[in-house]
Order: sequence, then C-alpha cells, then structure tokens
Amino acid sequence: MRGVSSGALSSQPVFIVAALYQFRALSDPAGLRAALLALGGRLNLCGTLIVAGEGINGTVAGSREAITALHDFLLGAGFTGLEYKESTATERPFKRFKVRLKKEIVTLGVPVAPREQVGTYLTPQEWNALLEQEDVIVVDTRNRYEVKAGTFKDAIHPDTDSFREFPAWVDEHLAGAQGKKIAMFCTGGIRCEKSTSLLLEKGFQDVYHLKGGILQYLEDMPEQESRWQGECFVFDGRVTVGHGLREGGAVMCHSCGWPLNAAERTHPYFEEGVSCPHCFTQTTPTQKAAFRERQRMYDRQQP
Repeated sequence: MRGVSSGALSSQPVFIVAALYQFRALSDPAGLRAALLALGGRLNLCGTLIVAGEGINGTVAGSREAITALHDFLLGAGFTGLEYKESTATERPFKRFKVRLKKEIVTLGVPVAPREQVGTYLTPQEWNALLEQEDVIVVDTRNRYEVKAGTFKDAIHPDTDSFREFPAWVDEHLAGAQGKKIAMFCTGGIRCEKSTSLLLEKGFQDVYHLKGGILQYLEDMPEQESRWQGECFVFDGRVTVGHGLREGGAVMCHSCGWPLNAAERTHPYFEEGVSCPHCFTQTTPTQKAAFRERQRMYDRQQP
C-alpha cells in the first residue's frame, strides 16, 4: 500500500514515514542488515529498522523516491507480506538511520510462534462491531507512556513499562478468562501478532486483534464513527498522530520520553529539555543541570 495522509497533498515539502514489519524466517539476518545499512546511506533515510531471524520491523522516513526504493528493495528480498503503513511528517522525524540486529523484532521475552498461529484479524469496521458486544475484554498491549496519549474507550491497560512485562500481566490478570472474547490492539499490529499467539498457546480460543493497529484504524475510520479517544503515540519526532494520520499536538519530554499535552507544558515542573510533571522528582539537581546544558547546546544549533 502506497497511500499517504492528506498532508502529502500540501505544497510544503514533507517526509514520507513508513512503518513496516513482517514475520519471516531469515537465513542471513546479518547480511540483510549490511545491505539495508548501505541502502539507507545512499538514500539518506532516517529512522530505525530491526532485523532478526524472525523477520523485520521498524519505522523509517525519507523522500518519496527514497521510501519507494526501500519498499521495492524489501519486496525484492522476499518481504511480500509486509504490514506496511505510510504517513507524512513536516520535519525530519529522526536524527539518523540505524539498522539493529536483535534476537526478536519485537521483544516479548518468551518463545511464541506468530507465523504459525495468531488471533483473528479485524478490519476497523469489524473492530467497532466487536467492541459493541458486552462480553469482550479489550486489552491495550502498549506501554504506560503510549496509553497516556490516547486509547480505545473501555480498554484495559496493563500499565507496563516494556512489552517484556506483558506475559506476566496475562498470567496474573487474565487467569480464568480463557472462555472470554479477548480483543487486543497496539500501534501498528506487530505486538498483537505475538500477544495473540501467546494467548492461543495458553488455551484462549476467541482472540482477536486490530489488523494494521491503531494507525490503520485512524486512517480508515471516519472520526465521527471512531471509538478512539485522544491521539496515538508514535516513536518519532511527531510524538503523536490523530485521525487521518495528521500530526498531533503532543510534545515529548526529552528527559523521560512522556508525551505532554498543552496543560502539562504550562505546569511549574515543565522545563523544555529538562523536566516535566512526570519526571521532575525522579532526577537530581546535577542531572537537571546536565539536561539544561544539553538543551542550550541544542538551541544554539537551531537556525
């Protein structure tokens, strides 16, 4: 899919942001990493790709021509089943381009087989219909700082700091719910590939997940019919996006990484690049002084 949000129609130059993943057994992940590093350098890409024996995952940005060239390269390398989503950014959303070689393309920390069994995929329209049912447990598989920016109405939030904590949360909070319908969602769909596989291995039967994740939902679902509340946290300089994948209004605290709304940016504990209401009490005066100097250096480098 090559469609982009309406921001791409503006006369202002934009970056194309591509979020992608595919679970696919790789015989030479190190060789793929080397090829992607070389390609990304030639194309002046920015962002991060993760390569592992189980496939590829990441978000990258660049010109229209560069992102098309990357997509074509991945298709030629056998990634013909990519979950692939494009949006736009008005400013360069990442500082540099990285390709990381890891054990997992999204780290759950326990062995599952997402290529062999996953939950039932739902389109945004099917998702809305399922959420209307009273006997459904809706689970947000994302982390605390992501949930803060927005989530689906009535969703359960595991309150995790990393995806590695999710299996323990399932054992503690979903024990005895094997007979229930479980609907799960995440940003782009990759975490739900593993989380639904995990639940199926634990004996759950009616397990569903939102195909393409929140990003697909926000692109496809008319705002007046949406059950989404707030904005969606994204792992780049835009911080959040809203319906139509338009850039959101949040700003990231560069001390702790939390997305901050307008009210939080007027709080006495907020100092750009130094602290916010979430982290002010968690850093020492020495650390704040270092952050303050880092911010001064950054400000001097801006045009």
